[in-house]
Amino acid sequence: VAMAATRNVMRAVRVFEFGGPEVLKLQSDVLVPVPRENQVLIKVHACGVNPVETYIRSGTYARKPSLPYTPGSDVAGVIESVGEHVTAFKKGDRVFTLETVSGGYSEYAVAAVNRVFPLPDKLDFRQGAAIGVPYFTAYRALFQKGCAKAGESVLVHGASGGVGLAACQIARACGLKVLGTAGTEEGMNMILRNGAHQAFNHRDPNYTERIKACTGPGGVDIIIEMLSNVNLDADLQLLSRAGRVMVVGCRGRIEINPRDTMSKESSIIGVSLFLATEEERRECATAVLDGIEAGWLKPVVGLEYPLEKVAKAHEDIICSSGARGKMVLLL
Repeated sequence: VAMAATRNVMRAVRVFEFGGPEVLKLQSDVLVPVPRENQVLIKVHACGVNPVETYIRSGTYARKPSLPYTPGSDVAGVIESVGEHVTAFKKGDRVFTLETVSGGYSEYAVAAVNRVFPLPDKLDFRQGAAIGVPYFTAYRALFQKGCAKAGESVLVHGASGGVGLAACQIARACGLKVLGTAGTEEGMNMILRNGAHQAFNHRDPNYTERIKACTGPGGVDIIIEMLSNVNLDADLQLLSRAGRVMVVGCRGRIEINPRDTMSKESSIIGVSLFLATEEERRECATAVLDGIEAGWLKPVVGLEYPLEKVAKAHEDIICSSGARGKMVLLL
């Protein structure tokens, strides 16, 4: 055990070229990174897998890391060591992150101290790895960009994945009427258990009519949209006057009629957690930590993979039918 603590190499996933899931290479001789000032080193127990990581890996995303790199931002684990000037954490503390400096698909990861948060004992590491990007993104989409208010209605389009379930829990806790869509019976039951008042199957050809019947002539105030390249045109028909579609996810192009926005003065608003200011991130963190303490923020963990199966994880998060919670890698 003493040796393990002092060893200086680790297993980590490295990407040397952009491409398909096969470019994710697990290596066992990667140097353990050293935390600099205002950084911490975390022994990773679990790391979340986010769809955006597959876009970055493929090289089609606006942000391209310099090669080689290790993907992964949402880790949960235990502080191994701290850099200079770090007073908020000490060795042995349970934490989760929103972002890492060195990459999360690895046995150890360095993160800036202002992207690291305490992980309460009531949540396990798998749940800890399901908090960062999904909950911060959901909060940003609903409140910082969507200006949601208690009493408004929100449709979470693709509600059974990590961000979708986070949006359902947060919106319900904050007094919104929550509608959600999923592609399977299991997914629909899951969103009903996690804050949605009503669930719709988006594989049902008439599901948008059912949503309209549910919202009445007024329409829905906010749509949190995970697959805008498929749904945006239909979303514009579902909105209320001054309603807004929050574009959280997109996998391609779509044709819409801008006149649909004029008839209701509706808005299409892009959401990127990457563009949040330090102050906005702190606001997200406060809301998230309060939610954990209050007991309504309960991350739902979906498929779990060992680090060796990382390529399969990247394939499944894009191709599998019907998300059920947040996908995680276990270390």
